[in-house]
Amino acid sequence: MNGQLQFVETIMGNGIEDRDRRKKNVALLSVFSNTSLVFLKIIVGMMIGSVSVISEAIHSGMDLIAAVIAFFAVKTSAKPADEDHPFGHGKVENISGTAEALLILIAAGWIIYEAIGRLRNPVPLDEPALGLAVMLVSVAANIFVSRKLFIVGEETDSIALKADAWHLRTDVYTSLGVLAGLLIIVLGGYISPSTNLQWVDPIAAIVVALHIARTSYHLILESARDLIDFGLPNDEIEEVRRHIAAFAPTVRGVHRLRTRKAGGNRFVEFHLRVDSSMSVDESHRITDMIACAIKQHYPGTTVTIHIEPCNCAKATAGSCGCLLSEEARRELNSKGLVKITAPKLETSDADRD
Repeated sequence: MNGQLQFVETIMGNGIEDRDRRKKNVALLSVFSNTSLVFLKIIVGMMIGSVSVISEAIHSGMDLIAAVIAFFAVKTSAKPADEDHPFGHGKVENISGTAEALLILIAAGWIIYEAIGRLRNPVPLDEPALGLAVMLVSVAANIFVSRKLFIVGEETDSIALKADAWHLRTDVYTSLGVLAGLLIIVLGGYISPSTNLQWVDPIAAIVVALHIARTSYHLILESARDLIDFGLPNDEIEEVRRHIAAFAPTVRGVHRLRTRKAGGNRFVEFHLRVDSSMSVDESHRITDMIACAIKQHYPGTTVTIHIEPCNCAKATAGSCGCLLSEEARRELNSKGLVKITAPKLETSDADRD
C-alpha cells in the first residue's frame, strides 16, 4: 500500500513540475509580446499625435509591468514550503494579481485625464492610417498571447496568469475601440474633408479607460478572496465530499470541513469519523487513500485529516455525523427518526462552525 501511495505522489509531483514549467514559459511569452507592443505603440502614437494610441501604449506598458510581476510571482510561488513559509509561497500570486489590478486602475485614471485634456484642446492627427496598422498588429498579438495565458492559467489555476490574460484581453477590446475611432477619422477625412472628427480619438480613449477600470475592479475582488482565506467554491467542496463518501462504510462521517486557497494551491482539512474499533494503522491507511484521491482531482492540494472514533451503536442516528448506508437510511426514514432523501455525508452542527 505504501508503495502505491508513493507512486501516486511521484506522479503528482511530476505533474506539478510540468505545471510550473508551463506557467513560467507562457509568462515569459507575455513579457516579450508586451515589450514589443509598448515600443511600437508609443513611437507611432507620438509620430501621429494620437492620444488614444498613446493611451494604448501606456496600457501596454502597464501590461508589461503586470507580465513581469506575473512572471516573478509564478516563479516564486513554485518554490517549495520552507521553515519561514510552512504553507508554501502560493499567496505571492494573489498579491501579484492585486498589484496588477491596481496598476491598471492607475493607468485608466491617467488615460481619462489625458483624453479630457485633448477634448478641450483638439489636435489634428498626422497619418492616422499608420495608427490603424499598429492597432491591427496589437489586436492580433494580444489575441494569440491572451489565449495562451487563459489556457495555461485555467489548467494550472494560476490567478497571476489569469490576471495577465485579462489584461491582454482588455487590451484587445480597447485596441478595437481605438481602431474604430481611427477608422472613423480616416474614412471621414476621405468622405468629408471639412468635417471635424478629432473628438472621436479622445472619446475612444475614455471608453478604453472605463473598460480597463471595470476589469481592474473584478481582478481586485478575485485576488482579495484568497488573500483573506475565503473557502473554496461550493462545487469544489462538494467534490471533496464525494471523494470522502466514496470510502463508506469504512468512513462513518466528516465534520469541521474547512478549505482555503493560496495561488493555485488548495488547502483542505477536516475531522474524519471512523469505527472506534479500527486500529491506528488501518485509520492511517484510509486517510492516506482519501488524501491521494483528493490530490489526484486537485493537484497541489494539501490535505490535513484528524481521525475521530465513532460508535454508531451508542449514538443517536444522524447526530454524530455518521455516513449511513442506503438500507439504513431507508429504515430510519420509514421510522421517522431522520429525514434523508439521498445518500450523502451527514454533518453535525460542528461542521458549520
